[in-house]
Amino acid sequence: MPYLSVILPIYNEAQGIPELFQELEKAIDQYDYEIIAVNDGSKDDSFKVLREFAGKNLKIKVIDFKINSGQTTAINAGIQHAQGDIVVLIDSDLENFPSDIPILVNKLNEGYDVVSGWRRDRWKGQFLTRKLPSLLANSLISKVSGVKLHDYGCTLKAYKRDVLSEIKLYGQMHRFIPVYCKWQGGKVTEMPVQYQPRKYGKSNYGIARTGKVVLDLVVIRFLDRYMQRPIHFFGGIGFFSILISVLSFLLAMYFKLTHQKDLIQTPLPIITAMFFIVGLLMILMGVIAEMIMRIYYESQSKFTYLIKNKINL
Repeated sequence: MPYLSVILPIYNEAQGIPELFQELEKAIDQYDYEIIAVNDGSKDDSFKVLREFAGKNLKIKVIDFKINSGQTTAINAGIQHAQGDIVVLIDSDLENFPSDIPILVNKLNEGYDVVSGWRRDRWKGQFLTRKLPSLLANSLISKVSGVKLHDYGCTLKAYKRDVLSEIKLYGQMHRFIPVYCKWQGGKVTEMPVQYQPRKYGKSNYGIARTGKVVLDLVVIRFLDRYMQRPIHFFGGIGFFSILISVLSFLLAMYFKLTHQKDLIQTPLPIITAMFFIVGLLMILMGVIAEMIMRIYYESQSKFTYLIKNKINL
């Protein structure tokens, strides 16, 4: 049996923790396991309840944050402290069913490195307000990242330890962990999992976070395509901006020479100057990004490649 590390990011879930641990311990009792509960600066009695359970079961390990730092940070802390061969992430709000964990773990044994949960029956009766935005967001992420998943927002996922070893999470990037794993050469799949509305408390997420997801997606796209050549990203935008500047200048001169409009009668000279300056600044920003990229790799002795195997070396 593999050694299982189950990571629980927790924020104001004191009411549901007893039921969560009861279901969780029942689901993974067949494994050698550890449960890492990360209390993300909860304002209720979550830490008190966690301390009581940790006193009864030494397999329950608790990390208590001084302040609320966000779900991604909590998950990252759990991953860094995990000792298991397999790492499982699951929400602490009882929306996910712990009984699905063995199913995901068994799927890993078929040769996958990541098995992502898919809450297929979520948002019934809320197609326009919740399900449609979710479908569009997940489709956009899949198209941009190249990893085809139906439900990036589902925390319930199982990972082989080695694909997580080089991953560092920042901001709100926890939903993109399968993408990072794919970049590390991992094989990703997904399976339908059970879902129920939270029993206690209120959700900490709303539809307003869609904009944040789009911004995170821009970062993902940049890291995927341009991390090692940022000048192509910034330079491309810069040259496009300069092209607009040149076209604006030519159009302004055409109006001037054909006596249709004087330069002061159109905004074209301002557009020409503005886009030229923006284009130049973007190219210079690309040069600075190239310098930062080299500092990032060379100062930490990092490499721009990943080795899968070596023979006679």
